[in-house]
Amino acid sequence: MSHRRILSLWFPRLGAERIMRAERGGITGPLAVAGEVSNTQVISALNAAALAEGLQPGQPLRDAHAMCSGLVVRPRNRAAEAAFLAALRRWAGKFSPWVAEAGEEGLVLDISGCAHLFGGEAALMETAGRDCAEMGLSVQMGLADTLGAAWALARYAGAEAVPDRTGDAIDQEAPATRARAQKRTPRQSAKRRHWTRGGAAPQVQAPPPQMGRIAEPGQAYAALGPLPVAALRLDGAMVAQLNRLGLRRIGDLLGQPRAGLARRFGRGLVLRLDQAMGSAPEPVSPARSPDHFAVRLTLPEPIGLMEDLLAGIDRMLPRLCARLEARGRGLRSLRLEAHRCDQAMETVAVGLARATRDPARIRPLLEMKLEQIDAGYGIDMLRLEALQTEAIHDRTPAGHAEAGAAARARQEARQADEATLEDLIGRLGARLGLEAVTRYHPAESHIPEKSFTVQAAAWSEPAAGDWPRASRPRPLLLWRPELVHAPQVPQVPERFRWRGRDWALAGAEGPERIAPEWWLEDPEWRSGVRDYWVVVTACGARLWLFFAHGGALSGGWFCHGSFA
Repeated sequence: MSHRRILSLWFPRLGAERIMRAERGGITGPLAVAGEVSNTQVISALNAAALAEGLQPGQPLRDAHAMCSGLVVRPRNRAAEAAFLAALRRWAGKFSPWVAEAGEEGLVLDISGCAHLFGGEAALMETAGRDCAEMGLSVQMGLADTLGAAWALARYAGAEAVPDRTGDAIDQEAPATRARAQKRTPRQSAKRRHWTRGGAAPQVQAPPPQMGRIAEPGQAYAALGPLPVAALRLDGAMVAQLNRLGLRRIGDLLGQPRAGLARRFGRGLVLRLDQAMGSAPEPVSPARSPDHFAVRLTLPEPIGLMEDLLAGIDRMLPRLCARLEARGRGLRSLRLEAHRCDQAMETVAVGLARATRDPARIRPLLEMKLEQIDAGYGIDMLRLEALQTEAIHDRTPAGHAEAGAAARARQEARQADEATLEDLIGRLGARLGLEAVTRYHPAESHIPEKSFTVQAAAWSEPAAGDWPRASRPRPLLLWRPELVHAPQVPQVPERFRWRGRDWALAGAEGPERIAPEWWLEDPEWRSGVRDYWVVVTACGARLWLFFAHGGALSGGWFCHGSFA
């Protein structure tokens, strides 16, 4: 009968060793990676030098600095650690196609039927350990029939079940009492206290420095029996409760009635026991690989003309769009790679304002970028790769026949207009950059300069509905207030000087009083309440002037905009 064989890989120093790899040997001393837990900086990972100084993961950072003055600290980056673990998951695919992540620092592999390809289970683990050593990673491994047993062996193999009370074990109490009675001093005669009430802290005995432990098929009971109950992936509160009752090893739990364990500690404890022993299923579910869309064209002879490049694009682009359509995806960014005969590579990238899989809309953007490619001695391979894709959902109009036909016509016209605008945004973005093409959206504010927001056109939808109408007209052009040289009185001046010119008043409409947002600190509104006027000059210019009554700054006349 065939047995499942599960290999668990645990990287106890993943966060610290990732940073050491990234800094390429720039850190030689103790290193700690710290993250914030309940407003306290706590160590999440340490390198070997820091562990040799007596530091432990989970220790407050302030205590670590007190113990090791030369400690180098780096902030924890969970996203970077997750990406690094994903890269390790792809590496582990050389041993088995079934690889899954186990927490933030481990992997599990279902190597059933794969070990003979590497010369046996021990040889496979030796190969994995050698690869990790070459990558500068510390690893501990466990191999068993179940995922729970392999996880326990990788993290707790060789660890002893230590009580959380010092000297309260039955087999230690008598000799410990006699030894203290002979050597006790008057100062030490105080009553022994639990470590949570000021007594000695429990000594956690770490497992010996062994790389891996193998439990032979059908020997999970013997392998797990001596391990502490924490190896069953239980929470800290349940482990402490079990220890207080004298149940410190997994073997102690296996000898207890299951009904009593489930009634007192819940079904979670019994489920973990069953998973570790193989009575309850726990499959290895590998993560689904992300969709990757790319096509390439190998050329029999090197090319270098623009027409030849376009001909190659015309052959590859429909194939790429067909794959996208099969997955219901659309392109947002695309890269063209031109591999030259001299082993060099030229690349160009384009971005689209909206996700699309229409080759006719993508080809012009690539054609605009082809001038940037240096063909050199010739190009012998072309490759198109989708850098970013989005889901595209088909829309089906509903209703009666006539209403449906009218809705379809309106939808087609709207989509045609949107496609034209999106193509224009894509062309402008190819020249200027997609971030340089913007659109305005209305915002709820009585402050003139806060009544709109500027958003990138490629990453936003057009504003829905009409713009809110103000009680008074607003200028077409708006800029930061500019000083106007005029008498500092709240009456519209007959003559004033602005931008180095003298202006004469022909008419004025107002005032419109606008008060600052008192609940916000805005440096532009420290001049206090403003009275706005629509001023028509003798030369026909229509300006938006205001008189600031003065607040934290001095007041006066300013120009804020111009009407078309």
